Amino acid sequence: MLQNPRRQRPASPGLPDPRMVSLRAVTATAGTPAEPFATISTVATPCSFDITSNVDLQEVDNALNQARKEVAQRYDFKGSKASVDFDAKESKLVLVADDEFKLNALWEVVQTRLIRRNVPVKNLTRGTVIPSANTTVRQEITLQQGVPTDAARDIVKFLKDAKVKRVQAAIQGDQLRVSSASKDDLQEAMRLLREKDFGIALQFGNYRG
Repeated sequence: MLQNPRRQRPASPGLPDPRMVSLRAVTATAGTPAEPFATISTVATPCSFDITSNVDLQEVDNALNQARKEVAQRYDFKGSKASVDFDAKESKLVLVADDEFKLNALWEVVQTRLIRRNVPVKNLTRGTVIPSANTTVRQEITLQQGVPTDAARDIVKFLKDAKVKRVQAAIQGDQLRVSSASKDDLQEAMRLLREKDFGIALQFGNYRG
């Protein structure tokens, strides 16, 4: 018996029957809802960066070692009782000298060495000079690690008052996160923050977006 040449071939396994595809198209045109298609929605991810204020303690230690060597070689410190101690756990320096004049000279050496090691001296706070043993004077210098609460609040208020569009700042522990849907607005906020003195060194990082 001869086969009918107009007979349709069966659909290949795993592929839709072309007759069914045509039928769905016809019914959809006639007003019957077609099978739903998956839709992909895109949501803009906000851009952000973090504001921190940290001191590299290893660089502090390196700077102090260099300062001690310089003091040992300088003629004006010859025979003096000048010394510099560093407590990394407490983030504190202790300067000792014969008198307040020598103490200030010692601080100048220490400060210069810290700056050369890129340690932010803004994060160092000098305490009161007090009498110490063997007719010497001493001074404690604290290192600020992280953005203190008062400075963090000032930064949030500053950005609000600056009225930079769509920029929000949130305090997260000892740092802040500044976010916006616009990279241009974030760059503007960063520029304004660099120009303002908040009493500490601000570091920007952890960029997203």
